[in-house]
Amino acid sequence: MNQPNPFEIETGREAIKLPRRIALVHRSLPARFMTQEERRVMTFPDLVVREAVALEILLIGLGLLSLFYDAPLESMANPNKTPNPAKAPWYFLGLQELLHYFPPVVAGVLIPLLAVIALVVIPYFRVNMERKALWSERRPEGLMTLVVAAALFLSVLAAFHCYVVFVPTLIFVAAMVALHQPADRGPWRWSPFLTRLHGWLWPRSLAVWLMSWFVTVVVVLTVTGTLFRGPGWSFVWPWQL
Repeated sequence: MNQPNPFEIETGREAIKLPRRIALVHRSLPARFMTQEERRVMTFPDLVVREAVALEILLIGLGLLSLFYDAPLESMANPNKTPNPAKAPWYFLGLQELLHYFPPVVAGVLIPLLAVIALVVIPYFRVNMERKALWSERRPEGLMTLVVAAALFLSVLAAFHCYVVFVPTLIFVAAMVALHQPADRGPWRWSPFLTRLHGWLWPRSLAVWLMSWFVTVVVVLTVTGTLFRGPGWSFVWPWQL
């Protein structure tokens, strides 16, 4: 019995409304297929008009807010009086916090340079394309590599007393090492909550762990520089500022 051909050649104007594609997917590549086809809309006017309306609402809200609340400005600029502490904008406070622990060349040049180089180089390598779980293959050499690399990195942080990065890194490394054991062994079997936590963390790939660690460290550095640094860049509680 011949089955009907599901593909048809469309030559009219309706051909570009809902395109159908045939994809050859290798088993090593992640692929997600939509269970249902969604209607396509044009960028203009559908998307552009909505963005313009959202922008107008935002501007009106900011205008109304400025009528009732003054901007948190300080006194007139005085070149003879430097504020203490002199803080950078919030998006640079993470680097300024690193400058408190590391030499200026390391915190201001080497670390940002290595981050930029990593962003440029990583797309040219096959980095976790299959999105496997971190310990899908419980190889001893993988665990040993993680422990040695983490120990070296934590030693450098401890030598420079950079505990705002040391503590989050230690927590992430401890969680990754603990995940090497199944849910019915080790500390995961102590409570149902830890068992459910193991089930949620187990499928996460190495890329997810690294990105989560990076975002956590950036947030901790920024929050510490914003709320917990007073005169002379000393550690103070937020209500003491």
